[in-house]
Amino acid sequence: MTCFHARACHDRFDELLDVLLDMLLDSKFEPVEIGKEREVIKEEMAMYLDEPQHQVQELLNAALWPDQPLGRPITGTEQTLDAMRRDHLVGYLRGNYVPANILIVAAGKLKHRPVFRAVGRYARRFRAVEPPRFTPARSERRAPKVHLFTKPTEQTQIALGIRTCSRHDERRYALRLLNTILGENMSSRLFQVLREDRGLAYSIYSTPSFYGDAGDLVISAGLDTGNLTKVLRLIVRELRRIREAAPSAAELRRAQDYVIGQIDLSLESTDNQMNWLGEQLLGYGRIFRPAEVKRRMREVRAGEIRAVARDFFRPDLMNLALVSPLKSDRAAARMLNASLSPA
Repeated sequence: MTCFHARACHDRFDELLDVLLDMLLDSKFEPVEIGKEREVIKEEMAMYLDEPQHQVQELLNAALWPDQPLGRPITGTEQTLDAMRRDHLVGYLRGNYVPANILIVAAGKLKHRPVFRAVGRYARRFRAVEPPRFTPARSERRAPKVHLFTKPTEQTQIALGIRTCSRHDERRYALRLLNTILGENMSSRLFQVLREDRGLAYSIYSTPSFYGDAGDLVISAGLDTGNLTKVLRLIVRELRRIREAAPSAAELRRAQDYVIGQIDLSLESTDNQMNWLGEQLLGYGRIFRPAEVKRRMREVRAGEIRAVARDFFRPDLMNLALVSPLKSDRAAARMLNASLSPA
């Protein structure tokens, strides 16, 4: 998804709409400007390469989803940037930004009918063509793999990726709560075990992502290279623990309270109201009202969290990426291969 967005006082809606649709419908794509932007993006790529925390995520994406669009960086490579020409950009715009793919969302002190009339004035400008289909994700790997990028850094950055389910899978609610228990905040198990109890990492967290036909959960950490084996063992121990025993009623309730609180806080912002509507309509074809999502979260039981852990915390669904001064990934690979195999 790409979002063109703007924010101003509610009485400026017509002007905001005009500017955004002018960008979408009337951009010139001057070759000189494309050349300038190409160099800017190259600098952006160089910046990411100087940031091991970002670099390890790109490395992991390529490992989780090899040789397919989902695993490729949005910034591309120097080769793809140098090959990009005006006709490529115009062709992409005309083939992808078509009426069936476009959603216009407004949030704030507005009424639906005036917004509808304002958008309708631009309707004839859109070309009615068949929308493109996305390339389905593939998950063909049957064993975990470690990807190491050797770099003279002060820390080792790790990202352990686990392939999970799509945004349409009913297990997503339990997985969202599992992630909260595991590593989303300072009360999570990974934060407590690795940072608070042992001081092994400053940054340790987990993040789920849900796509149209796939998903993943990523555990990320920055640590002293000498602690790598110890940290991986502790992460794996927590994965095994949540796979083998359901969380307590109190821990589940805290996770539910946290997630529901995050929903309520986020929707106090008009920007987030806009994104809530837009992402759900594009991703699901319908709007899940906040009350419905919160109810579904409250209905998740501890046994369901254990069940999704058993479904996904398996070696064949895992990949580990490292940006580190290490020269070899053999020790990490051996440990990962043996880690979550059935006892």
